[in-house]
Amino acid sequence: MTVPPAHARARRDPADGQPPVRRAAFAVAVLFLIVGLLGFVPGVTSDFADLRSAGHQSGARLFGAFTVSVLHNLLHLLFGVVGLVAARRATAARAYLIGGGAIYLVLWLFGLAVAHDSAANFLPTNGGDDWLHLAFGAGMVALGVLTAGRARP
Repeated sequence: MTVPPAHARARRDPADGQPPVRRAAFAVAVLFLIVGLLGFVPGVTSDFADLRSAGHQSGARLFGAFTVSVLHNLLHLLFGVVGLVAARRATAARAYLIGGGAIYLVLWLFGLAVAHDSAANFLPTNGGDDWLHLAFGAGMVALGVLTAGRARP
């Protein structure tokens, strides 16, 4: 039995044998699923009666700070499901983290460019969302780059 050279093997965690990039994608995916679900929980989401399907008229606030709508929550859930699927392979996990992070950086720029009370704010977002999108985007890209190594599928 031949062993591939060290540079061709994915870095693996000794505890579970999984490449760190897969574990990072899984953790991010679970976080998105939790946030998406919590957006539908009255109490965790303040002004829940003001939750709208989409648009800047939604007055619901996750943790009292982040504007959410049904669309916004569903997008978090979708990101979570995609992440769970991507976490099954190192190459897909890396693409999820870097590509998803890039999408969140675009959402950050969108939030900065669009007035929060305009019809163009279809998700909706507020200042808190904007900076959270920056943190998620930068964090996901960093995780994708730093944990990938020379991962094999």
